Amino acid sequence: MTDETAREAEAPPGDGRGWRAAAEAALYGPAGFYRRPEGPAGHFRTSVHASPLFARAVARLLCRVDQALGRPATLDFVDLGAGRGELVTGVLAALPADVAARARGYAVEVADRPAGLDARITWLSEPPDAITGLLFANEWLDNVPVDVAEVDSAGVPRLVLVAADGTERLGEPVSGVAADWLARWWPLPAEEGLRAEIGLPRDLAWAAAVDRVVQGLAVAVDYAHTTDARPPFGTLTGFREGRETAPVPDGSCDITAHVALDACAAARTAAGTTRTPSGTAHTPSGTAHTAHTPSDTAHTSPDPACTSPGTARALPAARLLTQRAALHALDLTGARPPLALASTDPAAYVRALASAGEAAELTAPGGLGGFGWLLQPVGIPDPLPRDA
Repeated sequence: MTDETAREAEAPPGDGRGWRAAAEAALYGPAGFYRRPEGPAGHFRTSVHASPLFARAVARLLCRVDQALGRPATLDFVDLGAGRGELVTGVLAALPADVAARARGYAVEVADRPAGLDARITWLSEPPDAITGLLFANEWLDNVPVDVAEVDSAGVPRLVLVAADGTERLGEPVSGVAADWLARWWPLPAEEGLRAEIGLPRDLAWAAAVDRVVQGLAVAVDYAHTTDARPPFGTLTGFREGRETAPVPDGSCDITAHVALDACAAARTAAGTTRTPSGTAHTPSGTAHTAHTPSDTAHTSPDPACTSPGTARALPAARLLTQRAALHALDLTGARPPLALASTDPAAYVRALASAGEAAELTAPGGLGGFGWLLQPVGIPDPLPRDA
């Protein structure tokens, strides 16, 4: 952690701190938003909540990973940032019997295990150490807290500091690794008022999650943008009770920002992380593999005791595609049923029409279908067609 970051993290909330430290406390502290009993579904709607078709498509993806793995005796499905376990529950229910018999479901979330959850699901605060199967992070990275930079009147990007009531002021100039990240992934023109979210913590969080996969596939699904279309004023916002609202770091609302998924895709291995032949992960000192990274993750250094020459993994290039393309490749298209079915089996036609409507929502280009999917194979071929 840099001295500057440490000062921000330790500053009383009323004096203002960086958005990263403020959101960390507001979302994941003892009384944080993500620890509230109603869960995320009480405040916003994701693809998981929109239709059970999403979980069924993910189950088909898990089956493709299973086939690529040679149908192992144990197949892991890890739901990272699981909310109240809706996705992992739906995926396990949708698996064919022969796959379900070998599947192990994990829900990774900071909140306590909800009552009545399927006993087959293991509830964890961080991912399993070694995953063989599919790690799926649906709308997780957008809630990994990040700092915000804003260009001042002299054309200099400065950290935005925020008080508990949401009032902002400009702090010190962005420097060090944060400045390096901005220069590489989100360069800001010298125009007063332009803003960017500094996505380095998300890059490291994603790399750390991927490092838990011994063999299989890691997928992140989120609101996303890439270097050719960064939003000029950033995307930081809040959600409360189904409505978008001003982001206030007091625990009363979700605080989220779209993800620079192309930067995450380039962070294919965690800094300083190596893996021994036995599959045991060694992580940098102080770096947590929790579902939501601590405020000092971006500034940790490798632990020399965990580094051994020649053991770092080389992963294939990650792939970015839209949710629309990914779900089409998983046989979810939103095609309407033939009109003739209405005459021969009206009830079946109504059911098929409803299903088509749900699929259309999940794949709509201007809506959920525009979400970004980041695919990182580990030791297997990419299970989706290359033309997806």
